[in-house]
Amino acid sequence: MHTVVAIKQVPDTTNVRINPETGTLIREGVPAIINPYDLHAVELAVRLKEHFGGKVTVITMGPPKAAEALIECVEQGADRCILITDRKFAAADTLATSYVLARAIEALQEEGPIDLYLFGLQAIDGDTAQVGPGVATRLNVPLISYALHIESIDPEARVAVVHRKTERGIEVLRTRLPALLTVLKEIAPVQRAPLPNLIRAARYKPEVWSSTDPVPFDQDQIGIRGSPTVVGRAYTPAPRQAGDIIRVSELGLQECVKRALQNVQASGAVDLASIVDAKRPTDGNGGEHS
Repeated sequence: MHTVVAIKQVPDTTNVRINPETGTLIREGVPAIINPYDLHAVELAVRLKEHFGGKVTVITMGPPKAAEALIECVEQGADRCILITDRKFAAADTLATSYVLARAIEALQEEGPIDLYLFGLQAIDGDTAQVGPGVATRLNVPLISYALHIESIDPEARVAVVHRKTERGIEVLRTRLPALLTVLKEIAPVQRAPLPNLIRAARYKPEVWSSTDPVPFDQDQIGIRGSPTVVGRAYTPAPRQAGDIIRVSELGLQECVKRALQNVQASGAVDLASIVDAKRPTDGNGGEHS
């Protein structure tokens, strides 16, 4: 069974800062990590390999530094890792990114059949959840998003039964293979890497693909040229003050209510006077009851 996993290296969002003049992320000095959802996609692929046999291929589009993320995937158990990197890929939106990943997967398909495509639900730096569905559309394969559990896979019959999470509960879907899943973290808790994987990862060098070699990408569909959307502005929200704690046990109920109303009025969030006026009873002719 051959599973292809797409991952992304993202800035650690706990350390993200924004340039106030340009409105862009300041990436210098910010630690980079594998997108957390993607770690679980890799873990799932490795477990499927252990159960059915086969191999796991991991691909990513990013700067040269993203090779570090691929090495971590080898530690988890990936067999082959491919870094798609070129300055021409810079500033890609989700449309351009999905094109590059789909085109790379098509090149892998020429080497042999692929049974399953796995993506993390979404990247924590963009939160769009658009790339996985975009790749599924380009590859013309079934898409199951919010995948929570794989009940069964029959590689010979080329079918799988997958549970997906929805707002109304759990759906159980039967799909033909190959299919593309965007997965939740619950689908496969990440395990500690075994020593043989760590030794292999220490010597492993990911394959590097450019915008022209070994796969010719359409230059009009990559990077900023292939991106119809741009970030208009990014900014740091104004800091929020800590809330006041008013304890009934210390002040009594009446004083607590009075203090709370004073705080609300002082914040300007609500005009209490207008609320009081709106709720005053009338005599039915527009006048107020005395």
